[in-house]
Amino acid sequence: MLSITPRWLVHLLPWVAVEAGIYRLNKVRDESRVVTACSQREDERELAETFVDYDESPREFYLSSVTTVVDVHTRVSDLYSSPFDQIKEQLRLAIETIKERQESELLHNRDYGILTNVAPTQKIRTQAGPPTPDDLDELITLVWKEPAFFLAHPRAIAAFGREATRRGVPPATVSLFGSPVITWRGIPIVPTNKLEVTDSTTQILLLRTGESRQGVVGLYQPGPSGDQGLGLSVKFMGISRKAIASYLISLYCSAAILTDDAVAVLEGVDVTKYHEYDHAYRK
Repeated sequence: MLSITPRWLVHLLPWVAVEAGIYRLNKVRDESRVVTACSQREDERELAETFVDYDESPREFYLSSVTTVVDVHTRVSDLYSSPFDQIKEQLRLAIETIKERQESELLHNRDYGILTNVAPTQKIRTQAGPPTPDDLDELITLVWKEPAFFLAHPRAIAAFGREATRRGVPPATVSLFGSPVITWRGIPIVPTNKLEVTDSTTQILLLRTGESRQGVVGLYQPGPSGDQGLGLSVKFMGISRKAIASYLISLYCSAAILTDDAVAVLEGVDVTKYHEYDHAYRK
């Protein structure tokens, strides 16, 4: 299947188990209330009194499901399951398709999608259209607390490579899950085709991940019936009177941005600009 991708976003996100399908995101409403005192010597001054003012109505994230039903005629599974198990292969490819949809939903879902929930203060535009080293540096200033990785369409990565090479600072390369990935300032630039290119422009994301780092986390339901790991469930639904066996495949997931500065997005990234080089440089 041409639609199958590495799905690095799914692999790189830390996943948090959610009980009863709800994840409550507690946030501090007024950080200025947290008062401390510092003294250079022992004295009898009264200590500062304070408390942490949490939001009384925290946002709750509900798990959503990506679901499909696979139908296989029993005659097909009985007669044509050698050398390949027909049911196993049907389920495998259906699960691949569901996982591809999962990665897309993590970015674009109207409720919990990362792009949908980026804070307005964390959105910037390119200086001149193509993604330059200066643009990615600006993203780093917005997500400077332990940034994990950039996320970009392969064409955006190629456009950045052209701009960086033109400036004489070609990006370094690291190995990620056995594949070469370019970096900027030591931060991997991870490719995904789920960030769409529209009218020759796209976006580049920079993320901090993990609960302990107040970053972005994926959410899943642990231990559903028919559990296949990380919220994936496969259930046999029975055989109809037309001898068709049905299998229900469900994947329960969501995502949460724990603090506003965990994600920043570079918008208006032009992927169509190329440069002319002299003949000596081409050699």
